Amino acid sequence: MTKMPKPLYLAAGAYTMSLGTGRPEFNPRVARPGLEHYIQEVGRDVFAQIDDPETIDEGVIGNFMAARFNKQGHLGSLMTIAHPSLEYKPMIRVEGACASGGLALATGIKSVLSGLAESVLVMGVEVQNTVKAVYGADILAGAGWFAGERKEGGTYFFPQKFSDRAGAYGQKYGVEKSREAMAHWYATAVENARLNPLAQEHFNKVKDLLSQGLTPPDARTFCEHINLFHCSKVSDGAAAIVVCTKEGYKRLGLKRKDVIKIVGYGHATANLTAPPPDLTELTTSRRASAAARDMAHISTNDYGVIEVHDCFSITGMLSLEALDLAAPGQSMDLIAAGENKRTGRFPTNTGGGLVGYGHPTGATGVRMAVDLWKQLTGKAGAYQVPLKQEHGIMISMGGNDKTVVSLVVKR
Repeated sequence: MTKMPKPLYLAAGAYTMSLGTGRPEFNPRVARPGLEHYIQEVGRDVFAQIDDPETIDEGVIGNFMAARFNKQGHLGSLMTIAHPSLEYKPMIRVEGACASGGLALATGIKSVLSGLAESVLVMGVEVQNTVKAVYGADILAGAGWFAGERKEGGTYFFPQKFSDRAGAYGQKYGVEKSREAMAHWYATAVENARLNPLAQEHFNKVKDLLSQGLTPPDARTFCEHINLFHCSKVSDGAAAIVVCTKEGYKRLGLKRKDVIKIVGYGHATANLTAPPPDLTELTTSRRASAAARDMAHISTNDYGVIEVHDCFSITGMLSLEALDLAAPGQSMDLIAAGENKRTGRFPTNTGGGLVGYGHPTGATGVRMAVDLWKQLTGKAGAYQVPLKQEHGIMISMGGNDKTVVSLVVKR
């Protein structure tokens, strides 16, 4: 597609607290909420913004590994507990590793574009704090090619994969400079999270975040090129938003000021069994985001706010380069100059991103869309940024840059 066949909008967004280590509510020795709780909580928050719940035509829920973490499948049917009006309507669950939320958005978009629905409720959910971290790492390794990669991967599979990327990047562009950039990324993520009461790092009181981020990596206990502060945390939570037409949001009782327009869409998938062509680049993210920008007919100068999939600090840095905000190897300079901060030219992950807010895997892509919606409608509260441009862009990435959905939205 060169342009959206018809106008589409995002409306009525919400997400839950990201529960996990760092939140005072989290106690590993006490029973915690399950999938049902998060689906109902985020559903309640979405439907509170809608005049007539019956006008929701369909539902899509993104989730990665509920069958392993929670011993629960059949999430399309489980989604109906969000509101009685969903009973007997079409509901479907989609999966694409960490891009499951992005794929849920893509599925909702296609359903509305088909003409079969005017309004689709898109949700993402994940509850991961059900097993010890070392066992969770093995479950999450299913986002890679398990049969071919797991045996040779580190104990913590994906941290090792992105540690390898960080090592290659440092070797190519400078180890110390890259570690400093990753530390700055971590510090900015926590600073943003402190303004977001739902973020996992909201209560982080560390005074010298940069020094903490510069903690030397220790390959004996973790990974060779990244430390724990460069990682997103294990998280539980959910997010939801409505994809709709103009008629759809009117039927929901919403006004133009309550919605944002989807003007670009890109979806790219790479061979799961093949290694990345270049560890220092996110080639699939580049393709997906370029497709979204081309459809929207915008340039990097049009970004007012950005959401990237910083599962690790190095991924955030590589994402800025995939978006053409910096040439290869130069996102370090952009970050050092504070251009990704709330006050910079390209405010990025304003609610904390994955490092600061948390990473409830299946919910993350939807949460990104909600944060763009909040910023572009002026509903972000304490972490609202003054928008210098009217567009936002997001990258929802699954696995080691294997499945990517990118959206461009407009105020």
